[in-house]
Amino acid sequence: MDQRELGRLLRRQCGVVSRRQVILAGGTDGDIKRLLRRRELSRVFEGVYVDHTGPLNAEQEAWAAVLFAEPAALAGKDALRAHGVRGFETAHGEPVRIVVPEHRRLTAPHGVRVKRLSSFTDDVQHHLSPPRLRVEPAALQVASEAATEDAAVAVLADVCQSGRTSPARLDARLRAITRIRRRHLLEAVLVDVSTGAYSALERRFLAKVERPHGLPTGHRQRRVRAGRRIYYTDVSYVEFATDVELDGRLGHEGARDRWADLERDIATARSGALTVRVGWLQVLEAHRLASALGQLLHARGWTGTVRPCGPECGIR
Repeated sequence: MDQRELGRLLRRQCGVVSRRQVILAGGTDGDIKRLLRRRELSRVFEGVYVDHTGPLNAEQEAWAAVLFAEPAALAGKDALRAHGVRGFETAHGEPVRIVVPEHRRLTAPHGVRVKRLSSFTDDVQHHLSPPRLRVEPAALQVASEAATEDAAVAVLADVCQSGRTSPARLDARLRAITRIRRRHLLEAVLVDVSTGAYSALERRFLAKVERPHGLPTGHRQRRVRAGRRIYYTDVSYVEFATDVELDGRLGHEGARDRWADLERDIATARSGALTVRVGWLQVLEAHRLASALGQLLHARGWTGTVRPCGPECGIR
């Protein structure tokens, strides 16, 4: 057996190796039994081994699942985590999601969830380690399974903000999928994300406050220079010199973020504009917030009318 090749595989695969790979490296089943007896390897699944006897970490669990079902690829949150998108770490005990070609029939071991995929060849990046779904189908899979609208938005926003994809690429991939849960919601989300609504809170503001109540259309993610610093406003009503900053839980919690917010507000005030900061409490009371913003914009020159969004709306 080529020990150097075995060592290379173990280093590349976070200490996990399959029987097939050992055989290709010149080993035999006898060699595997010897390594198991010496505790240099331990069995994870049938035909899959790891080079220690302790619990597996997340990367090793992912490799073990892929090697067990080879050819296979990470899917869903596991694929996004492998792509380096933050916020998609799997919880302890959560099964590893993988996809296999549609013609395969496979009984998944404990801790692995298998889905057959007709577009396996096109959607999988086979050259990556471990193989994984491309960002777009993985993100759409996770978003389609999200429990709430806000959670679905957060998935798409996170992958776009990570720079791994764009709303246009996600939309193109969505159009190519024949069957997916919550298609209409995802299509609507991508339209909003393409306008710059890059958080669940921002999209709720756009969909529940600004649009249905007839407020003017703000500019999303407007680039502003303040001295040597560059920052981006969440929503800018440029004509009325008013910025709305939407402070959700993520990205506005630390002391450093609060200082940055204060400095931005000062820079905005010095330019003659006004910054209004609202959070989830205000956006969830959409009618009240729309009325308040309408009054503010009227005071700064807007001649439009805030309209009720429906028969149950508190605005008259």
